[in-house]
Amino acid sequence: MGAAAAVPAATALTGCGGSPSSGSTLNLVYLGDATQQKTFDKLFGAFARAHPKIKISARGIASKNWAEFANTVSTQIAGGKVPDIISVATEGQRLFASKGLLEPLDSYIEKDRETVDAYFDDADPRLRKWTSEYSSPDDKTYFIPGGYNTVALYCNTEVFDKAGVDLPSDGWTWDDFKQAGLRIKKKTGAFLLPAGYSFPFVDIMPWLLSNGASTLDADWKKSTIASPAAVEAAEFVKGLVDAGLSPKPGGTFDVPTQMDKGNLATFGGGRWPTLDVRRLRMVDKVRIVPWPTGSGRGSPVGWDGWPILKASQNKDAAWTFLKWLMSKDASVFFAEIGGTNIPARNSVATGPEFRKNAPKGTEVLAEAVTYGTPIPCPRQSAEADVAVTRAWQEAITGTKSPREALRSADRKLSGLV
Repeated sequence: MGAAAAVPAATALTGCGGSPSSGSTLNLVYLGDATQQKTFDKLFGAFARAHPKIKISARGIASKNWAEFANTVSTQIAGGKVPDIISVATEGQRLFASKGLLEPLDSYIEKDRETVDAYFDDADPRLRKWTSEYSSPDDKTYFIPGGYNTVALYCNTEVFDKAGVDLPSDGWTWDDFKQAGLRIKKKTGAFLLPAGYSFPFVDIMPWLLSNGASTLDADWKKSTIASPAAVEAAEFVKGLVDAGLSPKPGGTFDVPTQMDKGNLATFGGGRWPTLDVRRLRMVDKVRIVPWPTGSGRGSPVGWDGWPILKASQNKDAAWTFLKWLMSKDASVFFAEIGGTNIPARNSVATGPEFRKNAPKGTEVLAEAVTYGTPIPCPRQSAEADVAVTRAWQEAITGTKSPREALRSADRKLSGLV
């Protein structure tokens, strides 16, 4: 699904306004395969209890990236197969809005202003600002933002205790982190973390952002991946690999299982790894802490967007669903069934439903949105990701020097944006 989530988020308001006809059926499509259908079914079951006259049918499209997904949806619409709603992660929002496929939501929002304002009053204001700033090419509103994800470190407290290393009470620097890893490796033989390159949201962006760098500027119009701060970040991660503090990047390494066995001290992630932590019954021996800092705190932020298709014949029913997604009841429900996002509603993200059966420090994930940065997602996001991941791979594995690898990516990104 992308950075925002691996499955749909219900961070959302109780339906009012609109007058969907009796027996309306909404068609929803999402990027993903059939394994995600169970989560959608749970979501729809809760909605049906509140709105029994509206049925929802979901269909996953297994695409390689958001560009391929958008092209598939466009082709299907041209052929008469029209969805009413799409679940779109940050990576695909600007692309979808630019294709003219989406219905502006401004009139619906104005009609139900009280309901929508109640939702956003309970959310971090950045989420609303970012959705408007990055997901609209023409100042119209096309998405209701849902749950979001940030990145922090999941730490095995038993490995740290065995090595005699204290987890930070406030935060740690890159140097603190590396020194902890060297001691852990010496005392326990465990790796510090799995360095990688295939998932930029976790493998690359936290290192860049925690050193004041990124792949693109704040407007997503200029490449910044070859900045001195970005090169320094790549050099640091390469140093962790060279010191043997990470398994070989790109190899086969079952992260949750290896942590459970005591062979791994930390790994990065948003809310979604909590499901593996629960599955392996590691909740009591895992603690979540902020990402270590280079020049300052940093985390990528990705969020779900929920639009209505312009070609939909069920817009009122679709808006009823979007309003329900904004309800506190829906947000609490998704938190309780094990949603993989951080609820947009602060009252739920900091509440007992979200923290129940979760590692200590879970609140760190919600706090990170206050200093986080939206993951750069231009219209050419798929091509940009290829350039970034290939360069990072070359940099941390030593195929090229970090400076040379990132300069090559800079030339490619500059040609895209």
